[in-house]
Amino acid sequence: MSKLHLVFGGRVRDPQTLDFADPANLDVVGIFPDYASAEKAWRAAAQRTVDDAEMRFVVVHLHRLLEPDLLSHPAV
Repeated sequence: MSKLHLVFGGRVRDPQTLDFADPANLDVVGIFPDYASAEKAWRAAAQRTVDDAEMRFVVVHLHRLLEPDLLSHPAV
């Protein structure tokens, strides 16, 4: 299975949290086949909004959500 990663972001209520103010208007950057490409997309999205403290972008490890049993095996 590919180690898929989702990159998305949006405006948060508090810049120190991930409490998104309007989940219906999240900016979905994309789904990427590996962490390196997801990180590159995350950096580009974050850089576009660097002057706005209320905008946050994150990388989500979709492969961990799709196969949670693999988390108990550190080699994966």
